Amino acid sequence: MRFTRRALAAGLAILVLPMAAQAQSAPAKRKPDLGDAAQGVYSGDVISDSKGSSQSGVTLTVTRVGPNLVKVTSDYERLPEITVPLTRAMGKILQARGESVFLLDPSKDPPGLDVSFHNEVSWSGSKQ
Repeated sequence: MRFTRRALAAGLAILVLPMAAQAQSAPAKRKPDLGDAAQGVYSGDVISDSKGSSQSGVTLTVTRVGPNLVKVTSDYERLPEITVPLTRAMGKILQARGESVFLLDPSKDPPGLDVSFHNEVSWSGSKQ
């Protein structure tokens, strides 16, 4: 039994096209988690620093980087970038573990956030 090139190409197209269409379909929507709830821009002040003085007008950016996981960055060089796993307790969102404290109170209007970076520098503010 001999196949022509055209017949072989048509047969392969019939097999491959459904797989390609399935691979290009939109990813399944994920359920929002604590990282989504915490994500945003927060404005506040450094209220305590074991190696320096207080600082007003400091902005923190909280970005979801994984399931119940956020990265915290700031516009103030004294505050290091940290990655924080999150959990929920008593209506608040807080760090699940680690040496940096993350406490978000979503019941406040606007939501209030307190962060202690490596237990050296503390910042307090609210969502913009």
